[in-house]
Amino acid sequence: MGGGGAGGSVKDVLSKGELDGLRQSGATLILHFWASWCEASKQMDQVFSHLSTDFPNSHFLRVEAEEQPEISEEYSVSAVPFFVFFKDGKVVDKLEGADPSSLANKVAKVAGSTNPGEAAAPASLGMAAGPTVLESVQDLAKANGSSQTGNQVQTGLDDKIKKRLQQLIDSHPVMLFIKGNPEEPKCGFSRKVVDILKDEKVKFGTFDILSDNEVREGLKKFSKWPTFPQLYCKGELLGGCDIAIAMHESGELKEVFRDHGVDIIGTEQGTGGILEPTGLTANLNSRLQSLINSSPVMLFMKGKPDEPKCGFSHKVVEILKQEKVDFESFDILSDDEVRQGLKVYSNWSSYPQLYIKGELIGGSDIALEMQKSGELKRILTEKGIVKEETLEDHLKSLISSSPVMLFMKGTPDNPRCGFSSKVVNALKEEGIDFGSFDILTNDEVRQGLKVFSNWPTFPQLYYKGELIGGCDIVLELRNNGELKVTLSE
Repeated sequence: MGGGGAGGSVKDVLSKGELDGLRQSGATLILHFWASWCEASKQMDQVFSHLSTDFPNSHFLRVEAEEQPEISEEYSVSAVPFFVFFKDGKVVDKLEGADPSSLANKVAKVAGSTNPGEAAAPASLGMAAGPTVLESVQDLAKANGSSQTGNQVQTGLDDKIKKRLQQLIDSHPVMLFIKGNPEEPKCGFSRKVVDILKDEKVKFGTFDILSDNEVREGLKKFSKWPTFPQLYCKGELLGGCDIAIAMHESGELKEVFRDHGVDIIGTEQGTGGILEPTGLTANLNSRLQSLINSSPVMLFMKGKPDEPKCGFSHKVVEILKQEKVDFESFDILSDDEVRQGLKVYSNWSSYPQLYIKGELIGGSDIALEMQKSGELKRILTEKGIVKEETLEDHLKSLISSSPVMLFMKGTPDNPRCGFSSKVVNALKEEGIDFGSFDILTNDEVRQGLKVFSNWPTFPQLYYKGELIGGCDIVLELRNNGELKVTLSE
């Protein structure tokens, strides 16, 4: 992750004195506060590295926030990723959060040309720069350095564009949104993914996002993925270039395509790869029925609940755990007869497969959609698998799910507000184990807990079912040396 100083690389700052020396030199500095546990930090670090190549005359510096508390405190860093911009030894701008476009814009503004009549632009527009970086900086250059090109508030998508985007995504089992076309990609990242799909020997559709700005900008919001290319399989976003490369190299991409019935060039799978019933032996048919009915809730998956072997299986396991459902599972990787036979028996070509009272519910996409809509809980209740739960019962259950329980914005690994981050850090510093719940994922819990606890803000910390308080109280207890005592009485 480390590198040299300026000139197209990122340098790790190891002391406050080192940073102060660079500041005093008057050079343009861009400082990235990050944390190794934070996925958003890692993603933004890639953008940061690309920018260092495009602006080689500036110093791109990285500080591990928790390892350098003296530096973090000086610049009021309470959450990561966090960026500070220096010019002539002075702080001229800051940015909190994972926003690649805003970062590119702010870097171009502070590190661009010093000639007022010349628009800021990267030193090179080659493969070194990431797609979002190029788009953001090029847009800034077109605007001739106008301050109006800063961080824009994203508006919602209307139903018409949503419908069009969904139709495009669903137009092929494997769909790739790229710059250019497969015969003539317009960027290296698009070319890499095209080559990967050709190597996997799968049929795929493409859309040139350079040909339609409405699709290009709309898809960023629709998918919540800010860069291109974007690769989809059976309507589900797999990711961009880096993820496609990693999945291809590990063999997981081939597994995903095979399990989702994707048409392989030169085979007789047919469009969509859906297997038609061809008849099963009486013994296998009986065995499959027995397995399906061996538990009211039965999951056929890759691996085991404690160690799923694919992301789709992991997703369904987490859904069932969130619904507090007792379930049995079968590892289809351990028995190829069951694995192949169940595809025919259920006329469902991929895994995982979820059954409730002997009836096939579907795979990960359907399970997730049913959970979001409440349909899954309704079926589980109607089938007598779970008892109908009131909101108050649900809140009590959540509060008591761990001796120390934190209701926060985001997760401990990726807090979504500074107050939540401070409480997480305080608990970690004291060596306190705790459970957490992201209130941004469930508005019913978020609003209900305010009333239940008679405490209007978040985060909220509980110990053995009793409310301790919010950020200020937790920090006060820590500063007084009482936090660990309070949470162990």
